[in-house]
Amino acid sequence: MYQSTKIIELGSCAFRQPKAQSHCRHLHGYRLLSKIWFACNKLDENNWVMDFGGLKQLKIELENVFDHTLVISSNDPCLELFYQLEKNDAARVIIMDGVGIEKFAEKVYDISDKFVRNATENRVWVEQVEVWEHEKNSAKYIKPTLPSVTSESYNHPVIL
Repeated sequence: MYQSTKIIELGSCAFRQPKAQSHCRHLHGYRLLSKIWFACNKLDENNWVMDFGGLKQLKIELENVFDHTLVISSNDPCLELFYQLEKNDAARVIIMDGVGIEKFAEKVYDISDKFVRNATENRVWVEQVEVWEHEKNSAKYIKPTLPSVTSESYNHPVIL
């Protein structure tokens, strides 16, 4: 198996952990950065895992989720308040099933893996993603262990 990595800036986003007993329960933000591990069993005609020049649309998709957004958990007790901010054009609200860099790494993984599998006809997949909120804090999401999946067998839906 071959691997390559790419660092992609996600942009600046705000979020909060409503159940936290610390100051993290308040809105706060970070300039998020991700590192994506691409993998394949067969290199392309350039002997590359992934043509990084072909990732411009992926960067746009990731920025649409994280850049200049307010990411809120679907179970936040102040959800209606955040909807009002969006309604009044004071924020662009993104609702996720949980927030924090662990959940952000999972979201980047989901978006990136789908993107590269489509772009490479399943030749390339994402092995893992790491997201930093700053130089001291990061979290990883690693590909779930599944039975061996080949490009021929991947046409069937995989339910995680």
